[in-house]
Amino acid sequence: MANSTRTKNENSIMESASPLSGRKKAQQSPGSRSRYHVSAPGHCFRKVTLTKPTFCHNCSDFIWGLIGFICEVCNFMCHEKCLKTVRTACSCMAPTLVRIPVAHCFGPAGQKKRFCCVCRKHLEGNTAIRCEVCELHAHSECAAFSCGDCRLCHQDGSQDFDTLHHHWREGNIPSGARCEVCRRTCGSSDVLAGMRCEWCGMTTHAACYVIVPPECGLGRLRSMLLHPACVRICSRNFSKMHCYRISESCQNDLDNLDEVDTQIPATTKESQPATTADSGKQVLKVFDGDDAVKRSHFRLVSIPRITKNEEVVESALRTFYIPDDSLDYELQDNGQQALHSNDILNRNGTPDEKAIFKENVPEAWLLRAKPQDTEVLKVYAGWLKVGVAYISISISKNSTVDSVIKEVLTQLGRQDEDPSSFSLVEVYMGSKQVQRQGLTGQELLLYKLQEIRKISLRQMNQTRFYIVESRKQVVQVNLLLEGLPVQLSKEEYTNLLQEHLAIKSHLVTITHVYGSQGAVVVQITCFSEAERIYMLAKDTSVSNQQLTSLVIPEIMHNKLPKGGSPLLVFVNPKSGGLKGQELLYGFRKLLNPHQVFDMTNGGPLPGLHTFREVPRFRVLVCGGDGTVGWVLGVLEAIRHKLVCPEPPIGIVPLGTGNDLARILRWGAGYSGEDPHHILVSVDEAEEVQMDRWTILLDAQEVTEDGKENGFLEPPKIVQMNNYFGLGIDAELSLDFHHAREEEPGKFNSRFHNKGVYLKAGLQKLSHTRNLHKDLKLQVDKQEVELPSIEGLIFLNIPSWGSGADLWGSEGDSRYGKPRIDDGMLEVVGVTGVVHMGQVQGGMRSGIRLAQGNYVRITVTKPIPVQVDGEPWIQAPGNIIISAAGPKVRMLRKSKHKQKKQPASLKERRSESPSSSDGGH
Repeated sequence: MANSTRTKNENSIMESASPLSGRKKAQQSPGSRSRYHVSAPGHCFRKVTLTKPTFCHNCSDFIWGLIGFICEVCNFMCHEKCLKTVRTACSCMAPTLVRIPVAHCFGPAGQKKRFCCVCRKHLEGNTAIRCEVCELHAHSECAAFSCGDCRLCHQDGSQDFDTLHHHWREGNIPSGARCEVCRRTCGSSDVLAGMRCEWCGMTTHAACYVIVPPECGLGRLRSMLLHPACVRICSRNFSKMHCYRISESCQNDLDNLDEVDTQIPATTKESQPATTADSGKQVLKVFDGDDAVKRSHFRLVSIPRITKNEEVVESALRTFYIPDDSLDYELQDNGQQALHSNDILNRNGTPDEKAIFKENVPEAWLLRAKPQDTEVLKVYAGWLKVGVAYISISISKNSTVDSVIKEVLTQLGRQDEDPSSFSLVEVYMGSKQVQRQGLTGQELLLYKLQEIRKISLRQMNQTRFYIVESRKQVVQVNLLLEGLPVQLSKEEYTNLLQEHLAIKSHLVTITHVYGSQGAVVVQITCFSEAERIYMLAKDTSVSNQQLTSLVIPEIMHNKLPKGGSPLLVFVNPKSGGLKGQELLYGFRKLLNPHQVFDMTNGGPLPGLHTFREVPRFRVLVCGGDGTVGWVLGVLEAIRHKLVCPEPPIGIVPLGTGNDLARILRWGAGYSGEDPHHILVSVDEAEEVQMDRWTILLDAQEVTEDGKENGFLEPPKIVQMNNYFGLGIDAELSLDFHHAREEEPGKFNSRFHNKGVYLKAGLQKLSHTRNLHKDLKLQVDKQEVELPSIEGLIFLNIPSWGSGADLWGSEGDSRYGKPRIDDGMLEVVGVTGVVHMGQVQGGMRSGIRLAQGNYVRITVTKPIPVQVDGEPWIQAPGNIIISAAGPKVRMLRKSKHKQKKQPASLKERRSESPSSSDGGH
């Protein structure tokens, strides 16, 4: 596994020997083999005979011949010639290489071929998982042995950092990727090879990345990336899934990732003996501590039948990815009887005077650390910025936390400072959660270490001790609560929260009210109270409306780089089938996950609120025209609360029609383009203005004699971006809408959706409505005589019905050329389904009726209507269409091809072959 970042003491770490180096075996047992030790830490290589085509993990070239060298711990395979140049640390060393512990956010892996970052084997089946924030891929049973080395995407509370270092991850990079140092190919689709920075995208060989300067420049996307130093969030009681607003629906099968539970092969099930007469191996069940015994989570260790105990312990340590010396450990059976170093484990029953177990040999063993009178404790300097990663302290039975703190301060040259202003913190760097626990001053550290090892040796391997300054942390947790009644006052919302959530007024303050959205932002100064409100709100309904609770980060706008324009990304994963979900993952990986928002988790408001004080930003909406309208609608409602009230908006088309995306050159639909290419296109896009329209539906039911029957509907106001249709066009949309509501699972592709539209259209071939008799039309206060038509459509953009030109391209002196920013609507009629089909086939145009900026329609009968694809039945009454205030700024994709980026260490990003053109 690759290290997350490199500390200043990396050279000393890299020079450390493997767990077996520096010790010569006094006796070789029959099952032992020669091993080869290299300068890369942790590996234990042995020579093997290759029986199938194999590639080198160091240089990614094919291994010619029959001989290769494999690490018995992590399965790293290489040529004999590459042994001297191996720089990739073994998986067992991963905890020692972490700079700042950050937990992962695990979810199911995608469909692409990937390799496990722990055991380096290919991921297959449903047990594969991946981190939603970085490139960590692993088998579910291997994830427990990965540590918290994810990307640091924000400041946590009062912590601070000056520079951003490269975050290296090994393997799973495109096979065509090139090394920034030597310019040779460094990627591979056959093995886990090559290194990539998860921030700037730089790719290198494992042997080359060590000479790259540690500071990261964020690469090609730096102008739109939200720098981690600008984001702050107090997350002590919240997992990273909560902080990044990642849906936890996929976590049901991943709840036990931090527990060791290996799948047992059929030949070694508990009901069968651990050895067979014909096999040369025996399999032991090994537990790494009391917690594993309690949970019955064990690892299988395969060893020769006649094996020295020393080598059994060695194999068990390798199985648990523990790089310690085997002389410090022992195996115990359930009766707590230990095997001694001169014992031979012999399960065959062959004569041997030294064999202590010949009959009823236990199948389950407990791996224990031998008690020590003294140990060396590494104390990490944390955020003190002292220039070293850790201080080594020798501790004995009488060593307390206070005495260790004094010695650490002395070695750091800060002996004049008050030791009581510092504290020692135990940090468990689990892959799913990084847990911190403060230690009391008189606590005995040697006893503490022994207790942790007794519970779990794996946990001890992933535990660190930090010295930190004991300063009072200002707790400030911001939660966005949505689903409340709309248009209430701050006092009324406070009363509602006290009634349903029992908030404590001295700890909770409402800082922002979004009455039109039925949402408030609360600031909480107590972690436990914040956690209680967060969890309770998820199970609370107010006025039959389920509440939504989200943790909101704080963007420190004064730290944003000058001239930067971070990108706010909204993704609707329900659009475009599974493509929306993969885009969500791709953007979280390329950008800061705090700037990527899932539309199904709170809509657009959380993102817009988070960016409320950013002076300049852009928006990327991934979804259909309805999703774009949703974002524009919320932006219109709260723009007065934004420092940047009119951010330009780009589109990734995931819907069926995508008419707005077509006229802005973003394409007819997303077809798997590389997310990196999409972001580059957004960065190069040009800004254009677009009209928006307000539709007032002041409907009332009218009797046949023209008199009101006394029943009045409240006025309805909707915003329109693309088009507004009445009649046959809206009727087809309504039929499609009903079909999707009945079987939503089938509507996951544009091809199927268009097929449903076609079927609905064929059913309407003989339909006649005589629409011109049911309504009256005024444009700019001029009566417009309607011909015999079945549908009336008002166009704001020159694209309708999945790209058709309904207005037509023919010149006409009566009307101006349609534009999206001319403040005019084009009014067009269609005579029926056949006419609509001819328009979509490019054989005809619609019937031009008028062009203007103010429209009044009087409807005398209930009629189907649709606004930007959202249909309903409209009761009789008046409909007024007028301009909706200021124009919106949209991003139109540039016509020119992407400029080739210079080959710079900090800026170049290798392109994958699958995205060489990327639709651009």
